[in-house]
Amino acid sequence: MSIRVDEALGVHVRALQVRTQRSEILAANLANQDTPGFLARDIDFAGEMQRLDPHGEDADLAFADEPAQLKYRIPNQPSEDGNSVEQGVEQAEFSRNVTGFQTSLTFLGMNFRGLKQAIEGR
Repeated sequence: MSIRVDEALGVHVRALQVRTQRSEILAANLANQDTPGFLARDIDFAGEMQRLDPHGEDADLAFADEPAQLKYRIPNQPSEDGNSVEQGVEQAEFSRNVTGFQTSLTFLGMNFRGLKQAIEGR
């Protein structure tokens, strides 16, 4: 009986890839909060996961290497210099993204432990 690692790890590998891209984008937003005319961007995490795996199956990795589709964030209170970064919003989204990243890492760790036990025959 063979073990397919990509099936055993599930969606969490893809989730980590998308969350890593999102962390970079949110960090860039925060770094440019004082740059006139800078427009804050973000990734729709749920939308990206659907795009990467539209049928809810782990078989097709066709989109895994494509960059995420960026969307511009609409500010609650636009600034006069055209910058759309709102520090509180970006920090909250960054924190939410970190929590999701940590959750996926936890699930991956559990999956690896399960694979190890299966290989060892326990």
